[in-house]
Amino acid sequence: MKQKRQYAKIMISPKAERSVRNGHPWIYGEEILNIDGAPQNGQLVDVFAGKAFMGTGFYNSASKITVRIISRNANDVFDARFWRRRVEYAVRYRKTVMPSTDFTCCRLIHGEADQMPGLTVDRYGSILSVQITCLGMELVKDTVYRALWDVLAEMGEIITGIYERNDIAIRTKEGLQEYKGWYQLDGIPTPESPVTEICENGIRYMVDVENGQKTGFFLDQKYNRAAVARIAKGKKVLDCFTHTGSFGLNAALGGAEHVTCVDISQSAIDIAKANAIRNGLDEKMDFLCEDVFDLLTKLANQKCQEYDFIILDPPAFTKSRQTVQAAARGYKEINLKAMKLLPRGGYLATCSCSHFMTDVLFRKVLASAAQDATVSLRQIEARQQAPDHPILWNVPETEYLKFYIFQVV
Repeated sequence: MKQKRQYAKIMISPKAERSVRNGHPWIYGEEILNIDGAPQNGQLVDVFAGKAFMGTGFYNSASKITVRIISRNANDVFDARFWRRRVEYAVRYRKTVMPSTDFTCCRLIHGEADQMPGLTVDRYGSILSVQITCLGMELVKDTVYRALWDVLAEMGEIITGIYERNDIAIRTKEGLQEYKGWYQLDGIPTPESPVTEICENGIRYMVDVENGQKTGFFLDQKYNRAAVARIAKGKKVLDCFTHTGSFGLNAALGGAEHVTCVDISQSAIDIAKANAIRNGLDEKMDFLCEDVFDLLTKLANQKCQEYDFIILDPPAFTKSRQTVQAAARGYKEINLKAMKLLPRGGYLATCSCSHFMTDVLFRKVLASAAQDATVSLRQIEARQQAPDHPILWNVPETEYLKFYIFQVV
């Protein structure tokens, strides 16, 4: 350690030491043994296990995750140049792993996976939609946003505004206020409208960064939608939990004979219809505003054999370990009913977007559903989130999306 340290010292337990040595950036409050100094929430602290320096991170006593490590290098200086390097590293990674046509519509920063905890930055054409759930990141956001703006400008990428989608309840657990609106800083413009058009897999969508889900749109299923399109030709498709119609639209563009999209939200169905019209696919699609569980039950009771490709893209049924078993029952129910509805040789695309529903557990749920439906599953593809939502093997929380395509035989 070459430089004199200016930060308070946090001493951690052996359990936390093992976690940090394995590369995990989170330290919980109960894992802190001692604090040398009086850090303010949002400030940086140095983390030690005995005399061993473990890293530097954002401190927040109001959060269950009390320290979020951002660096393990004792010689790092956390100035504008540091954040510029972090931003540039993240953006250039996307420039490398995403096809050039997809770089205009992708996630540029994915929180802990990019060593910028609690920070999400999604790009929708010329608009950046941002969400922050970490007090420390909130305090350095001016520097980070400026770095984003400069890095993209130097790449020749045109950005017309930054919209903050900080209207989520989890911010209150960090002592942060909920709000949304255009970010204002000298030199960064404010567009007239929060609605912009994107193109993904050849399909055009209108994205509302002010009112849309999450930051405006779900980008993580991009290549899973393309996988569905590849096998949809000639199929009669039932797209469950369609939201804005993205899987159904990909299936229709892929040559499906007909696509029925279902969602419990009328506003989602209205958007899906508009997207179908926008892409000239409305003649081969219809839309139902119904509860998917109820619809699948009704179709099963009617012994419906109308569909030979069913897509299940439900919202996360669990957001905690305490509700995992209840969620597993929900996943089993919809998959069992879908398997019973499909003819032999039919196709099923199914997924879970919950980190707590692990891949091992999800596979067990699918196997159990297949057994009860007296069918076998021939696996076609096993997929995860797109590479702009990177997975760090030493941070399990970054792995959340499981996606499978089967033939039911």
